Amino acid sequence: MKDKYRHTQRGMLILTALGGAVLFTTILSLIKGHKLNLFDYIVLTILGMAAVLFSSLTVVIKGNLLQIRFGPGLIRKTFSLKDINSCKIVKNPWYYGWGIRKIPRGWLYNVSGLMAVELQMKNGKKYRIGTDVPEELYKAIQCSLQNYKA
Repeated sequence: MKDKYRHTQRGMLILTALGGAVLFTTILSLIKGHKLNLFDYIVLTILGMAAVLFSSLTVVIKGNLLQIRFGPGLIRKTFSLKDINSCKIVKNPWYYGWGIRKIPRGWLYNVSGLMAVELQMKNGKKYRIGTDVPEELYKAIQCSLQNYKA
């Protein structure tokens, strides 16, 4: 089955921040005048894993499902179109941040920027999907919802 919509947003700020943290940790360790110890390796491993897992956010609409995947896809969330009541374009406050976050009245999935499309579920829950192309995502969801209900 062909995708009705697919878009991947790169989290360049996240990658830059995590890359800077890796560089800082390595330099700090070298300045201390010793080889990297177990703690340094643990910190570098965690930072590296975070960089891989949260480097991008891919949104796919295929069949009757809307799926979001971070990085290579180990972290993902799937929504059935039948469970979505409506959607709208929203602007997140800067302090909502990136990653997967519990926010007032819902959940946020984001790798960069402030724009998102908010899904209002039939059960009352809300989810925000961060995107650098909010109009395109909104139109794709609206079109899929109309086609699903038809």
